[in-house]
Amino acid sequence: MLQASRPSPLNLRTRLAASIPSVGLWLLGALVWGAVMALSCLLAMWILHWTPYAHRDQLLLLFLGGGMLGWLTAVPVTRFFSLDRPVETRFAAGFLFLSVGTVAFTAFLFAMQYRSFYAQWHAPFGTRIWAFQFVFTSASAVFQFCVLGLRLFLPFGLLFLVAASLLLARHNR
Repeated sequence: MLQASRPSPLNLRTRLAASIPSVGLWLLGALVWGAVMALSCLLAMWILHWTPYAHRDQLLLLFLGGGMLGWLTAVPVTRFFSLDRPVETRFAAGFLFLSVGTVAFTAFLFAMQYRSFYAQWHAPFGTRIWAFQFVFTSASAVFQFCVLGLRLFLPFGLLFLVAASLLLARHNR
């Protein structure tokens, strides 16, 4: 009985080489994705009637930076894992890695800003107490971001995520 021949799986070196995006897609996409995430934050604050005027610009910069770093990381990882796969798999990989990367980097930037504020009351750098304070302050900041900050990605961030995932699925053939 004849079996359909499947293409040979790509080796690691070929996958890594193919996962490098074009400079335009990577850098321009990062700027656009960061701006879109900041816009999502702004629109969510408007919908929620939540107007922290004193911190609005800082929040927008936080979401801009998190979106940019998320895109810069997610695009090569998406291309690596979805290379030579069907369009549904490419869409799912883009959706997963872009959402996780964007949220993780935004939470990380929030945690570092939070940590820098509380650092004035922490023990000297490098001590055991400092390490505990660093870990628990950062963990509490990430928790606080998950409780209060994730809603600023919704509902528009989800729509933008679907559109970006479709774009990546079409582009990563």
